[in-house]
Amino acid sequence: MTRAERLAALLERLVSDGKIDVEHSADHFDVSAATIRRDLDYLAEQQLLARTHGGAVPNSTSYDLPLRYKSTSRGEAKTRIAQRAVEMLWPGCTVSLNGGTTTVEVARAIPSAEPLHHGITVVTNALNIATELTVRPFIKIVVCGGVARPQSYELVGALATETLSQLTPDICFLGAIGLDPEAGITTNDEAESAINRVMVKQAKRTVVVIDSSKLGTVGFSRICHVSEVAAILTDSGADSQMVATLRSHGVEVILA
Repeated sequence: MTRAERLAALLERLVSDGKIDVEHSADHFDVSAATIRRDLDYLAEQQLLARTHGGAVPNSTSYDLPLRYKSTSRGEAKTRIAQRAVEMLWPGCTVSLNGGTTTVEVARAIPSAEPLHHGITVVTNALNIATELTVRPFIKIVVCGGVARPQSYELVGALATETLSQLTPDICFLGAIGLDPEAGITTNDEAESAINRVMVKQAKRTVVVIDSSKLGTVGFSRICHVSEVAAILTDSGADSQMVATLRSHGVEVILA
């Protein structure tokens, strides 16, 4: 295993386990503890994690982990959510997608829906989603301008706002870092939350696509309140009390 592969694997363990232990990681990768410490120091310098005594934890105060390190986290649940989301679409509709691992799964599920092969328009501020779908001849891709964030591949800023504020998609599938009945739908970057807020405002209907592990989590910056979306689409692992609380706020909760 190369160092680059080991660094990626360490970040994947951080996402799945919520922490990294130096000694356990040294045994797992069959390298010295000193090597793991150097790897963690390097990742900390890149602001991808926070060092602790004997290991590391996620760094929630600055940057979220880049999407490529989170693609395998709760993959089965996100796939089910994506398949259910695509069932809400119809030929000729327009759908907007922000950046995130769950919205990427939604984008990947669109080509497998035969009825949508008659044509569909996807509006996105996520470069990776646009790249993934642009080869599909039946999908019209509309991408805004803006400044790219390497952590999420989202385009943000005034240019993005100017473009998206002129469009009114039929439905917006909104990904998020966290969703809480009181704090609302949140992300960890204020520029992302600002452009995501525009997408919610412009869409005729917004459905939050979020796996159950994020329910009750509160990120740094609010996108919108729960009352501002039409529905929350999550997986069947969602806590029943949380689902009841959300429904008491007047929002539809769909379990995939």
